[in-house]
Amino acid sequence: MTKVLEDFDLTSYNTFHVPVRAEYFSSFGSMDDLLELSSHFGNHQKLIIGGGSNLLFTKDVGGLVLQNKIRGIEIISEDENFVFVNAGAGVVWHELVLFAVNHQWGGIENLSLIPGFVGAAPIQNIGAYGVELCNVFEELEAFHLKDREIHKIKKDDCEFGYRKSVFKNKSKGQYAILNITLRLNKKPVFNIGYGAIQKQLEQMNTGELSVKAISDAVIQIRQSKLPDPAVIGNAGSFFKNPIIDFESFQEVKKIFPEMPSYPAGEKIKVPAAWLIEQCGFKGIRVGNTGCYKNQPLVLVNYGNATGSEIFEFSERIIQTVREKFQITLEREVNIF
Repeated sequence: MTKVLEDFDLTSYNTFHVPVRAEYFSSFGSMDDLLELSSHFGNHQKLIIGGGSNLLFTKDVGGLVLQNKIRGIEIISEDENFVFVNAGAGVVWHELVLFAVNHQWGGIENLSLIPGFVGAAPIQNIGAYGVELCNVFEELEAFHLKDREIHKIKKDDCEFGYRKSVFKNKSKGQYAILNITLRLNKKPVFNIGYGAIQKQLEQMNTGELSVKAISDAVIQIRQSKLPDPAVIGNAGSFFKNPIIDFESFQEVKKIFPEMPSYPAGEKIKVPAAWLIEQCGFKGIRVGNTGCYKNQPLVLVNYGNATGSEIFEFSERIIQTVREKFQITLEREVNIF
């Protein structure tokens, strides 16, 4: 049987570097491994993790923690305009982006350098700089932990939304994602209208616009704004940008006319980073945690923070923003 470790230290398996322990821990690199483990631990609670880049452990984890290490990237099919690429859930997400960029296939270049594994991408419906995974997603295969069956799940059934999917709601904890299939564009349509991409491209003086140029620009922006988890523990953006109705937005805008905003269908999206900064949290340190100096959306572990300490700090931010703006922030990071 695949080796199972008891009372396992998860510090290096979460990018916050929070020192918690798993009752049992193992990894699987194939469907056979997963079947074997799920059979022997049929009655135990199971938590599937990838790179640990979008979770916060606030306590030790009971049951079996399984790291998904299913690898492989392959071309499934292609036509004149599109190529369909399948990637194992244990592939590092940025490796998949570079695979696409090196082939000059468009669609995920704006998602460069997002940390984590491929399997987490549909759970979060990851997004950055005007692009979301759902824009290129076709389908995935997932193992249902209770029924012990493989399900093929199409895009519409994933119920994608802003940083959410069916896997974060009614199907939370029920599946181990095995692989995903994306539809990438052989004739890329570039998206450079969001954030600082256009300005960064001008500074880079790249000349002709390309998939690689956009990817390089995004990488430089992210590296300048976000801390390296290997140096400072963090999980990237901790909060979602709140989406509020137009009437509520108008009321807040009367008091804070300088508040930035973006259209979100019939509603309005307000940058969470701006709200947090206006409340004085940017760069602040409280004990062993705080907000990163270059990006207030990022909560950090300065070396000895517990998960509970980070969570409590996030609660303080939520409460302060709510009191000042009557807007409630929602965490993007998964709490355990």
